[in-house]
Amino acid sequence: MEYLITIEDQTLIASAEDIITRRYEWERHHVGAALRTKTGEIFTAVHVEASMGRITVCAEAMVIGKAISEGYKEFDTIVAVRHSDPDSEEREIKVVSPCGMCRELIADYGKDCKVIVSEDGRLAKYDISELLPLRYTR
Repeated sequence: MEYLITIEDQTLIASAEDIITRRYEWERHHVGAALRTKTGEIFTAVHVEASMGRITVCAEAMVIGKAISEGYKEFDTIVAVRHSDPDSEEREIKVVSPCGMCRELIADYGKDCKVIVSEDGRLAKYDISELLPLRYTR
């Protein structure tokens, strides 16, 4: 089921755009994420890139960890945005879909969390379960 993008969602996207605009660093931080809890708090974080790609930590994982570290466990909506590279002709910050590992993490910690993605050039919001059908379970 696709949900409508609300004013609160626009604020969440703006929060993700703000953190990556403030913390953008070439080859270090180019993705920002924002997470809204069920009680309305918004947390933001950037991804932490490493010279060895497999140890890079995604922005979604960082923001989930940040919220949990502050005592919040019930998540409403999450979004990630990507800052354009300096040599790119495109200068827009765009909403991006979470990678497969982040989808697993979101589903583990926010079973009914919604995710804002870009789909066919427009924003869309889905339950994490729709972005991760037939997910791995123990």
